[in-house]
Amino acid sequence: MIVTLTPNPSIDRTIAVPQLDHGEVNRATSSRIDPGGKGVNVSRALSANGSGTVAVMPMGGPEGHLMAELLDVAGVSHHGVAVDGNLRMNVAVVEPDGTTTKVNEPGPAFGPEETEALLAAVESYAVSSGWVVGCGSLPPGAPESLLADLVTRLRAKGCKVAIDSSGAPMVPAVAARPDLIKPNHEELEELVGRALPTLGDVIEAARGVVQQGIPTVVVSLGGDGAVLVDADTVVHAIATISNPLSTVGAGDCLLAGVLHVLAAGGDAAAALESGVRWGAAAVTLPGSEVPGPADLAPVAVTVSTDLDLSTPIR
Repeated sequence: MIVTLTPNPSIDRTIAVPQLDHGEVNRATSSRIDPGGKGVNVSRALSANGSGTVAVMPMGGPEGHLMAELLDVAGVSHHGVAVDGNLRMNVAVVEPDGTTTKVNEPGPAFGPEETEALLAAVESYAVSSGWVVGCGSLPPGAPESLLADLVTRLRAKGCKVAIDSSGAPMVPAVAARPDLIKPNHEELEELVGRALPTLGDVIEAARGVVQQGIPTVVVSLGGDGAVLVDADTVVHAIATISNPLSTVGAGDCLLAGVLHVLAAGGDAAAALESGVRWGAAAVTLPGSEVPGPADLAPVAVTVSTDLDLSTPIR
């Protein structure tokens, strides 16, 4: 069982346009809504591929009811913690080449009661040696320590904890030493406080984080694939996608693919190959739709441990 916590979930509306013209009236060619938020996307991808999962999140207002309905239709097990206020509605405008422009709302205000209820709900599903995933941004009023508290409380129960966040919540979360973190290129730069222009720079920075006590660091690099670094392994994987439709949720699907293999006892290289396949397949789908087995099958992934460290990261 992989339990996900999304402190600030969203309803994601994705609008396709022939071209986004700022300051002009833009005519959509299509639109769709999906349940969103990083942890929600991880659970959706896992559920679509047969992994046991439950998505824990706050739910409030009409958007909260819509979230529950969308997850029910998708067959995703979920636990909603009642909060005042409405879940946020995020809008992504996607152009034909996959370029995505996003506008994200802040989400409902939190107090200590909501924070404790969320953490308690996650604990109620946690199983010793299972994975718990804390993902995404925090809603207004939530303490910056929320994800760090998740790590501390769930590790005490014998769980493995993965974190995928950025900014202020990420620093205390990393200090709490989760079992895995999944920053993207920019988030890793933010975490280590310096530019990382080459693959070698990314790997060196990830090794430094591992030396701080984080067993596994997975860095998503967009079109340049991803790297996984742990105490014994440095591996890179990449897939070429010729028909991108949307990058929304691709990093979340990558994390889901990694955990899908790790939770089943697979090794680091197999986990990264799986993650890149899931993330690449997500890019070929509209909106924040997640890939199922039929979407994964055509994706070819190249995995390598013999790396050119001078390779620039785009």
